Amino acid sequence: MQNHFELFNLPLQFAVDVQALDSAYRDVQNRVHPDKYVNATDAEKRVAMQWATRANEAYQTLKHPQKRAQYMCELAGVDLQTESNTAMPMAFLMQQMEWREELGDARAAKDVEALEGLDQQLRRERKTQLAAIEQQIGSNDYAQAAQGVRALMFIEKLKQEIDSALSLLEDA
Repeated sequence: MQNHFELFNLPLQFAVDVQALDSAYRDVQNRVHPDKYVNATDAEKRVAMQWATRANEAYQTLKHPQKRAQYMCELAGVDLQTESNTAMPMAFLMQQMEWREELGDARAAKDVEALEGLDQQLRRERKTQLAAIEQQIGSNDYAQAAQGVRALMFIEKLKQEIDSALSLLEDA
């Protein structure tokens, strides 16, 4: 079975040409879209639907950097152990605690500026993590990349909490 990169005829690398991905996705979808199989047998319709579903999943995985990095680690045989492996460098754990405290304080004070400042910090950290992950994957250091992906997952989760807090304040 071909991997997501092969499905879209893209090079197996972290940096993805988003326009090429979009174009390849549209090409695959055009070939397997269920509307093209209206007069087909049930088996052919089922296969077309499976391909359409697979193309959607592959596209969503490759489109999002965190999912793409996780997928590439898994392709390389590295299990991210997202449920069981919570070991992170002490500096990152301390940073997490600081961010959590800032979020709690900003939420309690209903401080939009503080929430937006924290959001900017997380955007910068996300960018830094993605650059490190790209370099680690490029040098086949998937174990380090996996740790970076776990850090990125935390950052994304915290970012969602900030977005939610900002949304609540805007609606108030």
